[in-house]
Amino acid sequence: WLAELGPMFFSLKDSLKTRGERARKETSERSTMEEEMRLAQEKLNRMKEEANAAGSTPSIRNRIVTPFNRIQTASTPKRNTPFRSGI
Repeated sequence: WLAELGPMFFSLKDSLKTRGERARKETSERSTMEEEMRLAQEKLNRMKEEANAAGSTPSIRNRIVTPFNRIQTASTPKRNTPFRSGI
């Protein structure tokens, strides 16, 4: 049972060689991840630029027409209810 539960209670100290290998592996993994992140960022920027280039072409907008639509006025409509109500 000690062999199964041992790692929960104690850990073995790695040798200097193993620690150095782990540090080198972590730095190489970190640089790989940074490179992947840079490539993904470049791809995202290119996609945004392509979308902006495609969206910059002039488009014709149609007005939305609704039945019984009155001409919009700049002033606010007159209120029919009094400002104060009650006693």
